[in-house]
Amino acid sequence: MSFTVFLGNLPTWVTKDDILAWLRAESLVADEVKVIRNPETQESKGFAFIEAPNAEEMESIIRRFDRAPLEDRILRANPAQPPRSKAAKGQSPNLPAASASVERPKRGGKKHKKHKTPQPQSAFAQELAKAL
Repeated sequence: MSFTVFLGNLPTWVTKDDILAWLRAESLVADEVKVIRNPETQESKGFAFIEAPNAEEMESIIRRFDRAPLEDRILRANPAQPPRSKAAKGQSPNLPAASASVERPKRGGKKHKKHKTPQPQSAFAQELAKAL
């Protein structure tokens, strides 16, 4: 079983070494970190995959980084989905090709934003801000 974390909404300057340093600062362990880059420009695509040694460590990484602030962004961390085959891209999983284009009914009503009180920054966010 794979214990891979998807870490998204990263600034393009983030490197593997940056992520490893963040993990060490939080006493978290990763077997491997891979920042996904554009093959032509070598610029980061804004996301990475972190291989955790076990399920508990994976959950700790997700809890620590999901919705963590970085610059003007909010990071996203969740269990990585297995890669889709090239034939399945563009098609919803578990649906035959014919039903993938079925129109779904629209939801009615307005969505109201909940007002959140500002949360104090974590020690991680403060340290990261100092490093930047």
